[in-house]
Amino acid sequence: MNFSFKCAIAALSVVSVALFSCSRMTSGSQAEPLRTVSVGGDSPFGNAPAVEIPPDARAMGAFLRAEVAINEGDRDEALKGFAQAVQYDPNNAALRVRLATLYVRDGQLKDALEQCNAALKIDPNSNDALLLAAGISSALGDNTAAENDYKQTIKVDPKSQEAYLYLGTIYAKRGDYDQAEKTFKTLIDLDPNSFLGYYYAGKVEVAAKKYDQAEKYYDKALELNPNSELVLLDYALLRELQGRTQDAIVYYDKIKKVDPGNELVRKRLAEIYVGQKKYDQALNELTKLEQVEADPTDTRTKIGLLYFERQDYDQAATEFNLVLGAEPNNYHVRYYLGTVYSQLDQNDRAIEQFNKIPESSDQYGDSRVELAYIYDKQNKYDDAITALKQALVKKPNDTKIMGFLVGVYQEKKDYSAAIDLAKKMIAIDPKNDQFHFTLGALLDSDKQRNAGMDEMKKAIELNPKNAQALNYLGYTYAEAGSNLDEAEKLVKRALEVEPEDGFYIDSLGWVYYQKGDYQKAVEQLERAVNLTGEDPTITEHLGDAYRKIGKLREASHEYRDALKKAQETDQIARLKDKLQVLQNASNSSH
Repeated sequence: MNFSFKCAIAALSVVSVALFSCSRMTSGSQAEPLRTVSVGGDSPFGNAPAVEIPPDARAMGAFLRAEVAINEGDRDEALKGFAQAVQYDPNNAALRVRLATLYVRDGQLKDALEQCNAALKIDPNSNDALLLAAGISSALGDNTAAENDYKQTIKVDPKSQEAYLYLGTIYAKRGDYDQAEKTFKTLIDLDPNSFLGYYYAGKVEVAAKKYDQAEKYYDKALELNPNSELVLLDYALLRELQGRTQDAIVYYDKIKKVDPGNELVRKRLAEIYVGQKKYDQALNELTKLEQVEADPTDTRTKIGLLYFERQDYDQAATEFNLVLGAEPNNYHVRYYLGTVYSQLDQNDRAIEQFNKIPESSDQYGDSRVELAYIYDKQNKYDDAITALKQALVKKPNDTKIMGFLVGVYQEKKDYSAAIDLAKKMIAIDPKNDQFHFTLGALLDSDKQRNAGMDEMKKAIELNPKNAQALNYLGYTYAEAGSNLDEAEKLVKRALEVEPEDGFYIDSLGWVYYQKGDYQKAVEQLERAVNLTGEDPTITEHLGDAYRKIGKLREASHEYRDALKKAQETDQIARLKDKLQVLQNASNSSH
């Protein structure tokens, strides 16, 4: 039975956190993915222009080693290989760009810029070197150098959408809104379907307080992507700036339909509703709204989140590292980067990023939960427990974090600690039927069956359609061979809620087995095996039922199949005994 103790993690995903710090890009956006300089064909590092094999034998060897490392996903070895190749073939601009890109993805921005500048001395018109150098300069706070590189990129490639996008955000950051709008208009002329072009043009007009013009750009962006949380959220904020709170509510409600768990939207709505009743407080809250500004680091963050949603994690890491180069204390982005590394299974790097988030940061609690998730996957239960306790210091009554911690305690088989924490969850929310179910399952695992069943009954009392509790109680009765009529009613009620659940069907089959109605048991258990397939207990149940109706060959087949899947020592021994009994019966019949 799956008790889903780790449901807390889903609520702390990057996608939902993204909206707390900046409007996120939705995966449904019609914007084309932005191309950035990357390395290695179809490697885990992304796509990049081909690099000719260096003629120098030593450079060739280092280059080929780096290519092999890329194909194997070994970033460190690839970095060493390209560094050696550049050392042996220093006049190869493309090699230097490759090396620079790897430096960026590891956060070594100064080393990356040095390689880009060296590449530009060799080939001043290298579009890839110019774009990457501009991004690095911007991240390091040198917007003048970044602006010059983006302008030079446009001279080399007048259709470079990335250059226009980032150049426009530089103009907006320094307050040159007219030039920023002009730049975004050029981007839109290049690509009339540029979602990002319209969106950032709208943001610039908001910053310039040209709200009517901003609406036109936002409307066009919504034509391209009607469910974009980016535009809907900014539109709602614009309406608040205009004092049109009822219109803001309309847009916030649209976001809730797309993302019901968006906490930022719910907080804004709550403040508006409270404000409608208390006008002085409402005015005070509205005056605290920060003016919307287009900013290069904000742009990179959102693009990184877009790459994240598209599961292009290497590109996301590039964008987030560039942001952190400019803002090392941007803990929202450091949290995103740690999550990206976690998705790439680069757990050491993920742990390093999460541990850089201080306790004073708003992201500290969430970072502890992500650390716990990594440690739990590694079966480092004590480390996971420590991290979750740290998270609870920041959020002492967060029952989602508590639920995760209960699950870790259960995996560690520390039932006493798990039970105490589950009781605390119930004290916080006594009418939560799922909490009572969790406590009941834990008490049962701790050999406190009667107390556990009382909690199951409480869960059903609170929610008569709690299928898990109905099935658990019914199956427990069936296992004990008691209250079988009641067990049948309970399991059937669970199946009314979830009619195709193979585990519940198994429970019903087992009730029939215990009642001695073996033919009905076989019918249900065959369905259960077909639906679940891999559960050794259900397969064993079917074997038992076959044996009762005299299908000994079929019973033997099911027992052998269950034995292949079984992991618990007791079940393995039990299955071997049953197979031996069948074998002895077969031998005696001959």
